[in-house]
Parts: sequence; structure tokens; C-alpha cells
Amino acid sequence: MNANGLADWIARNRWIWSFLGVLALWGILATLTNHLSLGSLSGVAVSSSFLTLVAIGQMAVVTTGGGNIDLSIASVMTLSAYVALIVMGGHDERLAYGLAATLALGLVVGGVNAALVLLARIPAIIATLATGYILATASLLANRAIPGFTIAPTLRLVATARSSGVPIMGYVALFVVGSASLVLNKTAFGRTLSATGQNAVAARLAGVRTVRVAAVAFLVSSVLAAFTGLLLGAYVGGAFLEMGQPFLLQSLGAVVLGGTLIFGGAPTALGSLFGAVLLVLIVTTMQIAQLPPGAQDVVEGVVIICVLALAGGMTARTRKVVRTGDT
Repeated sequence: MNANGLADWIARNRWIWSFLGVLALWGILATLTNHLSLGSLSGVAVSSSFLTLVAIGQMAVVTTGGGNIDLSIASVMTLSAYVALIVMGGHDERLAYGLAATLALGLVVGGVNAALVLLARIPAIIATLATGYILATASLLANRAIPGFTIAPTLRLVATARSSGVPIMGYVALFVVGSASLVLNKTAFGRTLSATGQNAVAARLAGVRTVRVAAVAFLVSSVLAAFTGLLLGAYVGGAFLEMGQPFLLQSLGAVVLGGTLIFGGAPTALGSLFGAVLLVLIVTTMQIAQLPPGAQDVVEGVVIICVLALAGGMTARTRKVVRTGDT
């Protein structure tokens, strides 16, 4: 493959850096445990699946550009888990009501976020953070009203069961990633979403309804966060305050590590999947190495910086080679 071909391939497949990071950490884990196999990574697969779902939603918001990110994700997940438990009460007969309540929560929060950012012109980082604080208060009230921690059997089955040795949550995550890839690459909405993030003014002049496109992105983020919270509550067997907190910055980290450009316009759903797996593997490696919690945070940050630097540096060098070759 020549320099031009390599540069084009990297530009189209930015997920390669997170994928290489996954392979490297997998090798480290295999060295530390001496018996690492696909079966032993089922826990990693489950954790990665939950993170992937919220990362896909975060990716949609980031793609709109303008520095947009959704900081209400963690609070949406927590409140959704409480709402599902209260509405369903542990009965499959009320599962439809729980799903409807979860969808309604996601749509309402996504609509509020979109209105604050797109109509009130409040920066997304402030608007979604404020929304998250309000939802956190609602979670406190729900925590007092919750009747118990009985989970609907069908919901627990989806969250915890395995098929052919693979967690069902893994299949759910792959389905969402595949659907997102299809939408981004094969539909008009995917093209207008990327166009909005690349240059909103030019997109508007071309006839793209950029406000509507960005609003849909916020709705997708909140709805995915709500359903992830519902499934996470079923997986852990209940709901507790701050249960969504680990997903707040990790969702953004998975998106960026996966190759989605933080300034918008260039999403990659497959990269978000690999970015989620990479982050979970980082934590798993640190735990096996028995590093103290503080050191784990430091190492996780260093690894993320190194992967991003490697991706940026290699891409820049490749483009330089291409420009040199063209002259």
C-alpha cells in the first residue's frame, strides 16, 4: 500500500488506534494471568457493552460539533434505573410500562437539553451539566420512594444471560453499533449529521436543517442513556445513587479514543466500540496488577493520552509523507 492509500485508509478507519490498544492490553493481560481466553473476558464484554451503548449516544452529540457534549448521561442512567424499578415492580406484566417510562424519560431529557443548547444558546457543557444536577435531585427523591429491588425476570434475563458463551448484552451492543454504522454511512441523516459537525453554516446554506439534526442527536444520547440505565439496574440487581457516574467521562473517552473527532463531523461507531473495550481493559489490567486506586487513575489517564498522541502523531506523519510524495 502506497502513502496515499495508507493515508486514505487511516482517514476512513480511525478506529484502528483503539483496536491496536485493545490488542496491546489483551497481550499484557495474557502475560499477567498466563491463561487469558475469550471465555475469561466475558466480564470485560459485559462492562464494555454498557459503556458502548452510552458512548454511541455521546458520539452523536459530539458529531454535531461546536464543542457539544452530553454531561447529563450519568444522571439519566441513574434516574432511569429507579424509574424502571418503581414502574415495573419486578413484574413482567408491567415490563411494557417500564419501557415506555424509560423512553419517555430519555425523550424529555433529550428535548430539554436540545432546547437549552439550540434555542436558548446555552453551551452544551453547561446546559447538560445543569440538567444532570436536576435529575440527580430527582434520583434522591426516587431513592426514598422505591418499594424494593425486585427485577422483572425478562429484563434480568436480557441483562445477565449468555448465548453460546457470549453475554446477551454483547449482542445488544453489537446490534446498536451496527445500526449506528448503517445510519451514519448509508442514510441521509448520517450525512447531514456529519455535515452539521463539519461546518454548520455551510450545511445550512446547503439546505440542511442543522437545528433539527442536532436536536435528534441529543434525543438519541438521552434515550440510549435511559435504556442503558434500565439494563444496568437489571444487571446489578437494583438501583443506587451515582450508579451512572463512572459512565460520565468514560463515554466521552471511548468516543474520542475510538476515532471520533472531538470538534465534530467525523463519527465512527465501530471506533466507539473499540474505545469502550480499551477503557474497560485498562481498568481490568490495573486491577490484576493490584495497583492502588489512585495509581489506577493516573495510569488510565497516561494510557489514554499516549493512545491519542500516537494516533495524532502517526496521522500527521502519514499526511506529511503524502504531501511530500505529491510534490
